[in-house]
Amino acid sequence: MMSPLVTPVPYFDEVGVGDVCVLMLHGIGGGRHAFARQTGPLAAAGYQAVAWDMPGYGHSATVDPYTMDALADECLELIDVLAARRLVLVGHSMGGMVAQEVAARAPERIAALVLAATTAAFGKPDGAWQRAFIAERTARLDAGMTMAELAQRLVADMVAPNADPSAIAEATAVMAAVPPSTYRAALAALMGFDRRAALADVRAPTLLIAGEHDKNAPPALMQKMAGRITGSQFVCLEDCGHLMNFEKPDAFNAALMGFLSRISL
Repeated sequence: MMSPLVTPVPYFDEVGVGDVCVLMLHGIGGGRHAFARQTGPLAAAGYQAVAWDMPGYGHSATVDPYTMDALADECLELIDVLAARRLVLVGHSMGGMVAQEVAARAPERIAALVLAATTAAFGKPDGAWQRAFIAERTARLDAGMTMAELAQRLVADMVAPNADPSAIAEATAVMAAVPPSTYRAALAALMGFDRRAALADVRAPTLLIAGEHDKNAPPALMQKMAGRITGSQFVCLEDCGHLMNFEKPDAFNAALMGFLSRISL
């Protein structure tokens, strides 16, 4: 159930102060708490670390219609509120799609871009894989499964073999808190997403992070994305799957902050 506290501008957690703001956008089964293992280390390194609740998640009011365009609008509104001189946009999974939308529409607002476990295209709305992906998730909800039960099944399938049980439990708890109506709306928003043509226009320093065992955004797919972005950097994290920021937070943070230290911000 949505929290009684619902804000018109996307709600966010903010930790630390610094000249560079790192704004983190979570995936479809997430929320601002998905980056709990990133905000502290980023703040300790001298960054302003911000993690949002995407519309309909946590304390953020939803949007209607629930589309990628609307989500990008909300992200840009939050960027206005943050008023950061230099902003690094970090997007995981669906958050990476929103980040690509923002970067395509307002490239001047982004000092650097980090795309983690994501894709530049979800594909055709009538595609077999796309329909199966949506059906697998919505059918279980239609059959009466709760988000907590769905989270237990999906998280276990998204992580690497022998993933840390505490990471699995944390990711499951975050996903269990997603309102079913928001989850359904977010799934529908994925349909037809395609920013492949825009990759060649990205000029901000860009890092792409893949997980060795990620079945949703395989390393080969992300490396192909990197090849379309001029001057981009690519890293594949070993022994982790799609939920890399939960599974291997130290490795994820090292890749992120190593990238930030290498570029001019």
